[in-house]
Amino acid sequence: MKLVVGLGNPGKEYEGTRHNIGFIVLNEWAYRHHESFDRSAFNGVYFKRRVANDQVIFVKPTTFMNLSGQCVSGFMNYYHIDLEDLLVVYDDMDMEPGRLRLRKKGSAGGHNGMKDIIKMLNSKDIQRIKLGVGHPQGKGSVVNHVLGKFSKEDQEKMLASSQAAADAISYWLEGNSFENAMNRFNN
Repeated sequence: MKLVVGLGNPGKEYEGTRHNIGFIVLNEWAYRHHESFDRSAFNGVYFKRRVANDQVIFVKPTTFMNLSGQCVSGFMNYYHIDLEDLLVVYDDMDMEPGRLRLRKKGSAGGHNGMKDIIKMLNSKDIQRIKLGVGHPQGKGSVVNHVLGKFSKEDQEKMLASSQAAADAISYWLEGNSFENAMNRFNN
């Protein structure tokens, strides 16, 4: 069994914001496969789907970003999912909008959702897909930046990177190694 988690904040006011790009990617994957997040458990909404030979759970935590680890650890523990079968999708301010980076492990890099997941799972060995959202301009607030909407110019880049991220998820779930996915999709 595999677990694919998209990070974001719940609520209408956060839809389409930079910090919710993990939700956007999972929504794209669900749309392509005619699925919907119609179940809830462990402070998350989810659906299950068989892909290749694996049962896969797609989850969007309904906690706020800083408590994402509660949801992820709940699913991991209940379904006895191994770390190598977890994939987390989230935003990264250190990359330009439109950039896509797959990594097998690493620090949270200042991302509070990943900090909580690393803390709750007691490991940095978490596969991830990071999508660039860029830094705030000038002396703009980091919080206002990540909770803000994409500019018109960045909207197109975000859509392209979220579609590529959905492709990368499918590629991995079809049985390709995460290393091959990294080689194919990192830009």
